[in-house]
Amino acid sequence: MSATNPKPTHEQAQLQLELYDLRREARLRQARDWFMKNYFPSTFEESMKIAPPMSENGALLMMVISYWEQTCALLNHGLLHEDLFFETTGEFFAVWERIKPGIQQGREMFKNKLFAANLEQAAQRYEKWSETRSPGQIAAFREFSKQMRPQGTKAA
Repeated sequence: MSATNPKPTHEQAQLQLELYDLRREARLRQARDWFMKNYFPSTFEESMKIAPPMSENGALLMMVISYWEQTCALLNHGLLHEDLFFETTGEFFAVWERIKPGIQQGREMFKNKLFAANLEQAAQRYEKWSETRSPGQIAAFREFSKQMRPQGTKAA
């Protein structure tokens, strides 16, 4: 706990638990499982091949992105306690790292410069937060993530 980020309120903790409970919903759990096992694009074009719009994989991808975008919007607007969220939730950062290689091209193509902007903002803050508390963790995470890629796919 820092002086700029006082102790979490009961309401913030309750909201975070509710968001966690939503992550356990069967369809979202399926989408998250698919994402972590299958979504390894290095470019926007690869993303479109893995999860084209209007496909089952496209729907799973958007479920994951939209869940974390909404959650990070709550964080960015101060409805969640940043230290508590960052201490207990890292999946959003993994999602951001996977979508990051093609995000700018996707934003341009769909004329939506705010697509996943809350997720991006939270991930940038998390990276700084993590480096002050556990230096090297982000670099180690990125190295581990490269090793998780299926054989035959290239790293971004």
